[in-house]
Amino acid sequence: MPVDITQPYDPNNIFARILRGEIPARRVWEDDHAVAFEDIAPQAPTHVLVIPRGAYVSWDDFSDRASDKEIAGFVRAVGTVARMLGLDANGYRLLANIGSHGGQEVPHLHVHLFGGRPLGTMLAG
Repeated sequence: MPVDITQPYDPNNIFARILRGEIPARRVWEDDHAVAFEDIAPQAPTHVLVIPRGAYVSWDDFSDRASDKEIAGFVRAVGTVARMLGLDANGYRLLANIGSHGGQEVPHLHVHLFGGRPLGTMLAG
């Protein structure tokens, strides 16, 4: 179900539950600001999600309410994970879906890292 970016944060969303260890995930990296784990339905040879530890619905919510330290930590985490996975060698796609028109399905900020093959154009037609 698409996410309304104005909705309040739902502490029982799947990513919040992964952060609390209630749902297993194949974590590939974590620190004080973010957790990265493999997508359960990968769309590329490498498909990892990176989520902040804080309770933010979307990029819009995060950029408005997160501290400078959280923002810097999350952005650095995304870059660290991409380099750790070797995605920087040939390039990769970073995608954040925001709100219902953007196709966001989980009401917790997350970015997708895709790589491992040529990914083609961004949007069809």
